[in-house]
Amino acid sequence: MLKEFCSAVAVTIILVSSSYAMAKDGCSNDCVSCHTLTSQEANGLLKKVGGNVTSVRQSPVRGLFELLIEKDGQRGIIFMDYGKKHFIQGAIVDLEKMEQVTAHKNELPPPKRGKPVDVNTIPLANAVIIGNPKGSKKLYVFTDPDCPYCRKGHVELKKLTKLDPDVAIYIMLFPLSMHPGAYDKARTIYETKSSDLLDKAFEGKEIPKPTRENSKKAIDENIAFSNANGISGTPTMVMPDGTVEVGMRDAEVMKKMLEKK
Repeated sequence: MLKEFCSAVAVTIILVSSSYAMAKDGCSNDCVSCHTLTSQEANGLLKKVGGNVTSVRQSPVRGLFELLIEKDGQRGIIFMDYGKKHFIQGAIVDLEKMEQVTAHKNELPPPKRGKPVDVNTIPLANAVIIGNPKGSKKLYVFTDPDCPYCRKGHVELKKLTKLDPDVAIYIMLFPLSMHPGAYDKARTIYETKSSDLLDKAFEGKEIPKPTRENSKKAIDENIAFSNANGISGTPTMVMPDGTVEVGMRDAEVMKKMLEKK
C-alpha cells in the first residue's frame, strides 16, 4: 500500500468528478442509497488479489468505495470504483492540510516515523538555505523539485519564514528516481544557491541546465545520506532534535512543531 506522498513506489493520482454519478434519474447526492458493496462481495471480486476485506465504507471522494483489507498480517486500504470493475492502490490526500484522509482512520495503525537522525551528520554544505541563515531554529527538509507535494509544501515553507523570522530552513535536494528531470534541476539549484531558481523549479517553470561537475557529487551525497538514514520519500522533514516527520504540514503547524523542539 502507498505509505506516504512521493516515494519510490508508483503513486496513483485519482480524479473523480461529479460527472461520475449517474445522470438524470440515477444518482442523487446520497451515494449510499444507490451504491452498495459488502465485504463478502468485495472478497469475491478481489479473489485474484488475495487478502481479506474486513470493512467497506464510502471513501472521502465520491465515486469510490474504501476497502479495509488484511493481508500477510498487515492492514491497508484500497479503493474500488462504483462500477466494481477496477481497484486502485494509493492514498487520498487533502490538498489544504497535506494529510491523508481515510474513512478507516481508527482501524489503521498510526503512520510510522523514521528513525531519528543525527543532525550533525547532515551534509549541510549541500543545502540551500531559506529564511534566516542565522536563525536559532533549524528545520531540514528533504525535497524533490518535481514532487507535487513538495511543490505545495514549498509554498508553506515560504510562509513559515515570514511567520517566524528566527527559523533557518535547510533545503536538502533529494531527487527521486521516479522523477528523471529532477536530478538536473537539483544540480542547478545547488550550483547557483539561488532562491529565485529554487522558487521557479517548485513552480514547475524551466530552469537552466547544470554546468558544474561538483554538483553531481553534492546531490549524490544527499541521496546517499537519505538512503542511509531511511529517508525514502519526499517531502521529509527532520526536526532540530533529529525527529523525522514524513510529509509536510502547513506553516502554522510547522511553527508550533518547531517551538516544541
